[in-house]
Amino acid sequence: MLAEHRALTASGTEADGSAVVRVLSYNIRSLRDDQEALARVIRACAPDLVLIQEAPRFFRWRKAAERLARASGLVYVTGGATAAGPMILSSLRAHVERTQDILLPRTPGLHQRGFATAVVRFGAARLGVLSCHLSLSDEERPSQAGLLLEALEGLDVPCAVAGGDLNERPDGRSYQRLTGTLTDAWAAQPWGGEYTSTPRQPHQRIDAVFTTDGVEVLGCGVPHGLPGVREADLRAATDHLPVLAALRIPARGA
Repeated sequence: MLAEHRALTASGTEADGSAVVRVLSYNIRSLRDDQEALARVIRACAPDLVLIQEAPRFFRWRKAAERLARASGLVYVTGGATAAGPMILSSLRAHVERTQDILLPRTPGLHQRGFATAVVRFGAARLGVLSCHLSLSDEERPSQAGLLLEALEGLDVPCAVAGGDLNERPDGRSYQRLTGTLTDAWAAQPWGGEYTSTPRQPHQRIDAVFTTDGVEVLGCGVPHGLPGVREADLRAATDHLPVLAALRIPARGA
């Protein structure tokens, strides 16, 4: 499904001190695909924050994260192996106040999961940030969704954004647990494409961006038709499509 095409609001700071921030959530499949295509997609989206899933986690993973950040015109913030896959990159516009990588309880026989989290500032606007990749297990995901909500609350900021690969559609238990508290950015202001999996035959929405109260969603979706984003690059970069959101974050005290 495609929403009515319109321009997505550009990043910037407004007269009242509020900040328009572009947030990109992207499962990059451990950089096993076309890394040049991946970097071109990220650059074309002009994000202030990139919430990555399946970042490199093993041999020389920090160097791989650094190469991706440099190729995308961004800097590494936190996560990767230390968060079992989720990672956060940012533009130089973001001032990073603090970071924390959180490992979730592990079920024997299943992959370790975690969250990459940070608190960043864009001028007078502060924002909590969380990147996640929930379990493939129907039994594990609901509890991980609860831990995600707890982690956002623990950031102790009035505004926050979470993004990631949920391994679940919007009618699932974990997804609905999140939307009971958070705003599903696509549902609030659909823009671009809806479905994120798979790139060659998109048919389901299992990747999403969520916001807390106080964050205004200006548009959110897969960046089909965004200037500079080529469909061939979207298909070659990884096995998920990215989700791009433009958010307005109020200034502190506003």
